[in-house]
Amino acid sequence: MHDFAALEGRGVIAAFLASTQFVVAADAQARALGYREVPSVFVPHPIQDRTDEEMRALADAALEEVLAAVTRR
Repeated sequence: MHDFAALEGRGVIAAFLASTQFVVAADAQARALGYREVPSVFVPHPIQDRTDEEMRALADAALEEVLAAVTRR
């Protein structure tokens, strides 16, 4: 979330991407940084033990949502 805030502070359009394990933490951190709403995309958790093929499938499945998150402003 700090990276999101830093990029937005520089005028760079950004979105937050994480696994579903971090939904609550992301919201709390966003509010602590002064954001009421952050364009976010959450993929299924866990991700650390996934194969390269599974990671590509997660990325492919999230692509449209990521694109929407960075273009809906």
